[in-house]
Amino acid sequence: MIHFFNKMRGGKQSPPAVGLSEIVWSWIGAFFGITPVAFLHYNIFSGEDMVLIIGSFGASAVLIYGAVRSPLAQPRNLVGGHLISAVIGVASYKLFPDFIWLASSLSVATAIAAMHATKTLHPPGGATALIAVIGGDQIHKLGFYYALIPVGSGVLIMLLVALVVNNLSQNRKYPEFWF
Repeated sequence: MIHFFNKMRGGKQSPPAVGLSEIVWSWIGAFFGITPVAFLHYNIFSGEDMVLIIGSFGASAVLIYGAVRSPLAQPRNLVGGHLISAVIGVASYKLFPDFIWLASSLSVATAIAAMHATKTLHPPGGATALIAVIGGDQIHKLGFYYALIPVGSGVLIMLLVALVVNNLSQNRKYPEFWF
């Protein structure tokens, strides 16, 4: 039992703070990554029943613009993690529409397992799966199209911006790997 609690003490030192340049490039990437997705959502498709932006994109922005070297931020993880999780989330909702609590937990747990199995672990994917379940009528009406729009289209826009912005700086390189 003591060993169990000793594991919670940590023991490693916090990583050093990042420099101002890294902060600025992260800000630029996040701003220009979210802007086109949000613009399309609120200005082009606002009168339609379309959704182009979801909350998990904010978490993806942290990874692909703020932690560009992380294995979890690489294109395979970004795209695969979101798409796999979106399909799992929709399927979970369709299987258990009257048991949202069960569909919620099933979608997130299964998405994590599937992302591990496919080497596409991307933490915001868990939120993408959950949004498919708890997102409300506008999301539910999309059905499996949810994986294409908003998820696929938004992720591709953010990836294109990440490829450009993260390589403008002399101190950044993105991606670290594709597959």
